[in-house]
Amino acid sequence: MTAKRRPSEVLADARRKDSREKRAKVLAVVEEMVARGDAVTLASVAKTAGVSNWLVYAEGVREHIETARKQQAGKGRRDRQEGLSPSAASLRTDLELSRQEVTALRGERDRLKAALQRQLGQQRDQIGSADLIARVEELTRQNEELASEVGDLRLVKSELEAKVEELEDDLAAARSSLRRMIRAENSGPALA
Repeated sequence: MTAKRRPSEVLADARRKDSREKRAKVLAVVEEMVARGDAVTLASVAKTAGVSNWLVYAEGVREHIETARKQQAGKGRRDRQEGLSPSAASLRTDLELSRQEVTALRGERDRLKAALQRQLGQQRDQIGSADLIARVEELTRQNEELASEVGDLRLVKSELEAKVEELEDDLAAARSSLRRMIRAENSGPALA
């Protein structure tokens, strides 16, 4: 049978186990960061591993992180010496060239945008002018047709007025003739 442990012993064992797990996690994170080529710093390891900053400074952990940092620093120096990694001056030159290219591209974009706006404006004006010209021609034709129709109607009106006047004269003459006939009939021999 095992001896009964006191609560303080259980707590101490749990803390030791938790510490071992966190340390193992930190060492695994350091190896992953080195494999990915991420910059290994004490703060970045603590953040990535999700542990406190004091743990990455603890004895046995800090040495692994410092070794990884030295390996990365040595690799960067070797890469620069072998021409595999760009120098700071090369990066500044690339940045300046990129800025000049961006400026040139923005200028070209602005020129093309202005040219497109002018062209679209001209097309709209031409379409508008063509439509207006067609509409004016249509209205002019309709006006001429209506003027011709008005002339024809005036001619018909004058002919009808002349006919009405002639008919009124005929009617007046017929009335006058009818009155005479009625008078003659009334003044004629009386029948018994």
